[in-house]
Amino acid sequence: MLELVITLTAVAGGIGLVLLAAAMRVVKQYERGVLFRLGRITGEPRTPGLTLIVPFVDRLHKVNMQIVTLPIPAQEGITRDNVTVRVDAVVYFRVVDPTSALVRVEDYKFAVSQMAQTSLRSIIGKSDLDDLLSNREKLNEGLELMIDSPAVGWGVQIDRVEIKDVSLPDTMKRSMARQAEADRERRARIINADAELQASKKLAEAAQQMSDTPTALQLRLLQTVMAVSAEKNSTLVLPIPVELLHFLERGARDPAPSEESKKERAPEPAPPVEPVPLSGTPDLDSVTKTPELGALLDQPSTEVR
Repeated sequence: MLELVITLTAVAGGIGLVLLAAAMRVVKQYERGVLFRLGRITGEPRTPGLTLIVPFVDRLHKVNMQIVTLPIPAQEGITRDNVTVRVDAVVYFRVVDPTSALVRVEDYKFAVSQMAQTSLRSIIGKSDLDDLLSNREKLNEGLELMIDSPAVGWGVQIDRVEIKDVSLPDTMKRSMARQAEADRERRARIINADAELQASKKLAEAAQQMSDTPTALQLRLLQTVMAVSAEKNSTLVLPIPVELLHFLERGARDPAPSEESKKERAPEPAPPVEPVPLSGTPDLDSVTKTPELGALLDQPSTEVR
């Protein structure tokens, strides 16, 4: 009889230990336990630590409360300015209500993934290419709001959304490269033109100063000669003043007359003219002695009618 009691006690103890082991659950620090008793949620979510349930009656579902990194597959779309691009992103979210995450949606991770892909395609269609490349912070905020609106009812909170990469066609890359090169060349030309303008103003001021002080021009000439000679060159170039060139050119244009040209250009002396008597009848022979009067007298008379 005693042996039977001992046996029954051992069997009962063993069954109790088995039931106790089946009733014991451990919830980790980053998890929360949602208890279903006969298919109904019972009480608040179980906190981390050791918890007991009714074996074969209760079911404890553990929900991870850590931040989940969910990559969004690359989505291809057409931007508002008709450019085909491929954009991929990443979503950071976490569960804030484990009960809603289990009851209101079948698979909250899959639901968030599909919502993120749909929102990303919508953002691509509403944005320009320049916004996708340079204004990503604003697009990230808009994408986060689009995903977070339905996710709130699932017990999920979207912490951050980041656009990782924007893939462009090769033709668009070449066009953008040409545009960037042209813009840089334009800025370089503007800078060079501005430098030339400033240099011309300074040179004009220097020229005015040198014209007021001719000695400054001579000093500048000496400085130039010293700078050239310091390079140990075999050829030394000396600048000639412009005034000297003008003087030489004027001298070459008007040469000085020689002695022979002076003799050739000397005027011939006029023949002497004998005086004509004023009183009485003039002597015709004396009058005709002058070559001028003789020529006049020898000319035939012209009859005027």
